[in-house]
Amino acid sequence: MKYLPVVATALLLAACASPFGAAGLAPGTPREDVLSRMGQPRRVVPLPDGGQRLQYSLQPAAQHAWMVDLDAAGRVTSARQVLTERDFHRIVPDQWTRADIEREFGPPARIDGVASWNGPVLTYRWRDLGGADMFYWVYLDPQGVVRRAHPGMEFRDRLFDRRF
Repeated sequence: MKYLPVVATALLLAACASPFGAAGLAPGTPREDVLSRMGQPRRVVPLPDGGQRLQYSLQPAAQHAWMVDLDAAGRVTSARQVLTERDFHRIVPDQWTRADIEREFGPPARIDGVASWNGPVLTYRWRDLGGADMFYWVYLDPQGVVRRAHPGMEFRDRLFDRRF
């Protein structure tokens, strides 16, 4: 019991460094403040305008990916959770590439292949507005061009799911 305050403090500090803190990032926040609040991003992706996108993806285990966009001066222009139905609907088959997908959504939870498709299938885990666990599959041709994309249910064994 004497360690309980230490453990509670450690958990609180760990929560402050989590990507879920991105929701309160105001435009204009300096890059250094983002890093001190959220920690190191999983990836840093250059943006066409000279800025950067800091990707805080919780794939493959969780269902969130935060993108924090910085301008060329290193200040926040936007911070948003992108594994949403609205964001997935932005994908344009026959135009988007794997690079576009990974720039916009971060690394996938899985990369699979199926016998009926000649190319990789990127799988993202997400949760819909009703709280259902979902997959979003992005089918790439052998050249890395998106040919189709669609959602599907993620069925879990509820016996081991502590949320029931």
